[in-house]
Amino acid sequence: MADRTRTQVAWASMVDALTEAGDRFCGKEWGVSGEQEIADCHRLVMHILQSGLFAHAEFDPERPVWRRIVSPTRKFTGDNSDAVYFEAPVLSDRAYRVSGNLAGAVYTSFTVELGSSEGRYATGTGGVLNDDDIDVDADGNYVVHLGGEPRDRNWLALPPDSGRITTRHYFEFPQPAAAEESLHIPLAIECLSPVGPAPQWTDETVAAAINRVTNHVLGKTVQQPVPGTYPLPSWVSREPNVLPDPQPPGAMGFAAFDAYYTMGRYEITPDEALVMTGRWPDCKFGNVCLWTKFGQTYDYVNRRTSRNRANTTPEADGTFRMVIAHKDPGRYNWLDTEGRPTGSIFWRFFLPTGPVERIETELVKLSDLR
Repeated sequence: MADRTRTQVAWASMVDALTEAGDRFCGKEWGVSGEQEIADCHRLVMHILQSGLFAHAEFDPERPVWRRIVSPTRKFTGDNSDAVYFEAPVLSDRAYRVSGNLAGAVYTSFTVELGSSEGRYATGTGGVLNDDDIDVDADGNYVVHLGGEPRDRNWLALPPDSGRITTRHYFEFPQPAAAEESLHIPLAIECLSPVGPAPQWTDETVAAAINRVTNHVLGKTVQQPVPGTYPLPSWVSREPNVLPDPQPPGAMGFAAFDAYYTMGRYEITPDEALVMTGRWPDCKFGNVCLWTKFGQTYDYVNRRTSRNRANTTPEADGTFRMVIAHKDPGRYNWLDTEGRPTGSIFWRFFLPTGPVERIETELVKLSDLR
């Protein structure tokens, strides 16, 4: 061990972390059992590893660049078929200038993630700036400042322990925006403290990059609390096929201050369907996604596994009636389960200006719908 380089030691630690995630996080300790669950969990770990290699390995808060967080082939932490997310590293004692364009998004925001430096999982939210608080020109262009001297508009503070900025770009297209390969969201970030070119890669800096990947993998797997050992938010249902009243999420990591969420899980057999009835609130954005047990969206590229207001057919009175089923029930607003007997249902409503009503649910026979 004494003659191993820092890079070799860091590499061995990363391999050990992946083994630990496979053995523990994807095993009985985290309540994972059965062929399908084990496969889903290992797919999640592969996506987390991909994220670590793609973004966090070479994150540099003095020379930041935006990296897309999730995609149709990189899913974790409750991704969204109607959104594109980016992240960039920051330091709380620096100032940054961000320039961008709304690109047709109905909602755009910047969120400060606390405790998230060096690839670590965010421990909380340090602030959020949405497009209501941003001056945007007639062409959709804007400039936002992060950290430094306070400003009345277009500014977001960087509290101590700030590590990353997460952006949200939500679209209400008939087809999922996250699957649209031609969608381009102009976005740039620069540190306002000149630092010059990056130093040469060395044994020390490569080891540090590998360690950031390891932190990213561990932070999203075995460093998460074991299910059943912590209280669930009040907007998460304890019962299958039931959804609680939508509520703001609070300051939890990777949540948005200005959203209302409600979440539950469906449990249906091949001859059943779960009917969800409700009304879209007055808000900037609203949608529903189906997830696996591990917070990964279903295949929204090839199946209809999510809905927003642009692809939901309303009833005559303005309400909607959505149907979760394994097979097409021959009605509007079907959500395809991929044949999964159970999964998560996640609703988002951003910047509501009126009441956000509960989504009512009813378990019925599929034949009754047809």
